[in-house]
Amino acid sequence: MQPGDRVRVDRDDRTFEGVLLPSSTDDHLVVKLEGGYNVGVDRDAAAATVLEEDVYEIDGESDGGDSAIEFDEELPTISLISTGGTIASTVDYRTGAVTAQFDAEDVLRAVPDLAGRANYRGRVVANILSENMEPPIWQELAEAVHEEIEAGADGVVVMHGTDTMQYSASALAFMLETPVPIVFTGSQRSADRPSSDNVMNAVCAVEAAKSDCAEVLVCMHASESDDRCALHRGTRVRKNHTSRRDAFDTVGAEPLGEVDYEDEDEDEHVEFHREYEKRDEQDLTLADDLAADVELCKFTPGMDPAFLDVVEGADGLVIEGTGLGHVHTDLVPRIEDLVDDGTTVVMTSQCLEGRVCDRVYDTGRDLLEAGVIEAGDTLPGTAKVKLMWALENADDVEETMRTSLAGELQERSVPWE
Repeated sequence: MQPGDRVRVDRDDRTFEGVLLPSSTDDHLVVKLEGGYNVGVDRDAAAATVLEEDVYEIDGESDGGDSAIEFDEELPTISLISTGGTIASTVDYRTGAVTAQFDAEDVLRAVPDLAGRANYRGRVVANILSENMEPPIWQELAEAVHEEIEAGADGVVVMHGTDTMQYSASALAFMLETPVPIVFTGSQRSADRPSSDNVMNAVCAVEAAKSDCAEVLVCMHASESDDRCALHRGTRVRKNHTSRRDAFDTVGAEPLGEVDYEDEDEDEHVEFHREYEKRDEQDLTLADDLAADVELCKFTPGMDPAFLDVVEGADGLVIEGTGLGHVHTDLVPRIEDLVDDGTTVVMTSQCLEGRVCDRVYDTGRDLLEAGVIEAGDTLPGTAKVKLMWALENADDVEETMRTSLAGELQERSVPWE
């Protein structure tokens, strides 16, 4: 019995049928079921039977059967780029911990539902959990995406951990102008868990990458059910729940679009609700220089002005202020000193909705006089990434921070439910 065989596994009063996958330990069998979920079964407690040998190529050296991934000249070419994260992870049954260990090709093999939707190229940029993501890897990722599109990819899907996906999506939105879709996706629960969202998210991301929307998107569950994925603009998305499958939301508006996972009509899989950049309307460009020394700070009541000493000499500082963009008046002189010493200071709001306006109250006016730049309704994390980019690429940083480059700034803030 080898990975790639179709097997039946009987355990107690339950029977599982599917494709045998590689396991992180010899003590367990991992079987991909027809519905896309994986199950892990203790070998000693189960009876396994091979129903059909070598029906799915696992190691690239299959002698029989057909690979689920075949080239079709009539299909678009989608580049799958792996950075690690839960969607490219499995459970180590010895510890119960999730480990990022699959490369992009492993993701393809683990999601047979991707077969027949596109031709695929696999590429690994990193193999990390996303809390370990760093700006230099954003640059490597942007360069890899640029190369894939330059080589003829009709769309790109980036497999990424969910915890910092919104930062990476923002980074690529500023570093790249793209004629094709760039779609980030991940999963809240690893492929080995019965409630994994990896199959649906990956399939919907590929459909989005075949669409007409030439922007950086985040494709994740739109509800707790396996019915549809939301398509969020990369600069307006936020992870709002630690573990729900529908953890991601577009802040201040409805999602840009959605992918209907249950719709069998391929022409109607993807639907957009708002205006977007169309495929092939802009040339491919890469501007991946970033200022590394930019920090993000949340103001809280009672904060000691000395707290800002840690950013002394930094290239930039983004502050999450209260309400319209405020801090305690005692911090204003320290902020003014930072600006005078060459640190660009940008103000955002820690409120989830609405925009900064420092002209309403005295504190706000004092901040403006101290040289603070208002970032409108740009999300704090997005503002940090944008400032990193602007300091290295913009002629006028202040004007750039007040101008929408990739949909990060909305023309007006309105309530959205």
